[in-house]
Amino acid sequence: MKKILITSFILISVVAFPQKIDNFFKTMPNFILPGLSEGNKTMLLVDTGKTVIPYPLGEIEKLAYSPSFLKIKTSETGTTQIKLLPLINNTHIICVIKTVCAKACDSNIRFYSTDWKELDANTLLSNISAESFFDSSKKDSNNYKFALSLPDIYPVSAEFENGSDSLTLKLDLENYLSDEQLAEIRPFIKNETITLNWNNISFK
Repeated sequence: MKKILITSFILISVVAFPQKIDNFFKTMPNFILPGLSEGNKTMLLVDTGKTVIPYPLGEIEKLAYSPSFLKIKTSETGTTQIKLLPLINNTHIICVIKTVCAKACDSNIRFYSTDWKELDANTLLSNISAESFFDSSKKDSNNYKFALSLPDIYPVSAEFENGSDSLTLKLDLENYLSDEQLAEIRPFIKNETITLNWNNISFK
């Protein structure tokens, strides 16, 4: 009887107190957003009209918030997304996406446990290369490899659309390449965006 009561209490606690991004944002280590104090974090989470706060490296602006998602602007060119992703065992992991937009937008994606230990991204997200966006049926074409080699890098931005568990990846070449280079590459691009869905194990 005692075991049943304890189990019931745990289940009620889980239902009553679902995990929220707030709890993990407050314990986020300094290396992810250097200079962001505990006070800064609290101000960002407060539900008021004040979404822009000063901090030692400039200003931070809250762009989007939900119980499982936070997106903040960290500079004129940078944003950080923090997303709580559910696992099949009713626990969670955290995905952090830092995006910098200069000539083009390029994102860095990392995964962490809820105690902020970094996880192996390769087990959670397949490697996204330039060829992920290219039409593989044209790879035997004479110009395919040439077109693929034109840019020195292929900037890819990542976005949790509307804070959902779906990750949209965009090949961002428009402002990065010359018109001539774009003309060479465009015939081989199948999709400029790819949407991956989280299945409680990995992105597919």
